[in-house]
Amino acid sequence: MKQGTLYVVATPIGNLDDITARAVDILRKVDLIACEDTRKSRVLLQRWDISTHLISLHRFSETRRTRTILERLGRGDNVAIISDAGTPAISDPGSRLVKSAIEAGFLVAPIPGASSIIAALSVSGMDCSSFSYLGFVPKKREQKKTFFENLRDEERTAIFFETAKRIQTSLKVAAEILGSRRLVILRELTKLHEEMLWGTATSLLETLGGKELLKGEITVVVEGARSSRIEVNRDEAINVLITEGFSGKRLAEEAHSRFGLSKTAAYKRYLELKKSIRH
Repeated sequence: MKQGTLYVVATPIGNLDDITARAVDILRKVDLIACEDTRKSRVLLQRWDISTHLISLHRFSETRRTRTILERLGRGDNVAIISDAGTPAISDPGSRLVKSAIEAGFLVAPIPGASSIIAALSVSGMDCSSFSYLGFVPKKREQKKTFFENLRDEERTAIFFETAKRIQTSLKVAAEILGSRRLVILRELTKLHEEMLWGTATSLLETLGGKELLKGEITVVVEGARSSRIEVNRDEAINVLITEGFSGKRLAEEAHSRFGLSKTAAYKRYLELKKSIRH
């Protein structure tokens, strides 16, 4: 008996017109579509006159549904998996199903399309020849701190997701650790109220503080650390920061973040320079 194929289909990240002709064709022809939320997916399918049967596959049902889908593939049925937006298995359910299908010997075919990651990078204005994708920011403060500390010396552009509810909390931690590094916040990509904001974590906090309650999923792009900063003269760097209004431990943090200087050495030298200025 001919075995079925599992199609991993990317769907629009907001604008329903951002779907490929091939994706529409596949979704019409398969025997079954596994989706994250049947209510949300039905809106897309109705828009493109797709009547294929839907079943839900989310993080609570993926184990059970995987068995069902593997059985259907074994009987020769073709199955498509989609998520609420973007590509399944990328910060969305589906990776367990894909892995199981591969291990069982079924053909798994990608049907690429819209991606919030690539869309955000393309308009960030940052070097995207190499980048690091980090998923969602952790919820707990200590984990957030570790998350951003790992970005302190990352020379590649980094991109991650955050919720509207937690974005300001994450930006406060980022401001403490990343200092003057440039960020881009992208909200509601491709949707009616699409918004993009450029700045440092501190300036973006001020901007968001004046806005009404945010809604929607947020994508954040952070510029990479400067690889040449260790060559900066220590005293020159500290004097620059003093001129910009930095002092004390905040200056030491900024000296490390921006110029790669040891925080302890920078703080000690700051105190020495401050003392010499007084005398």
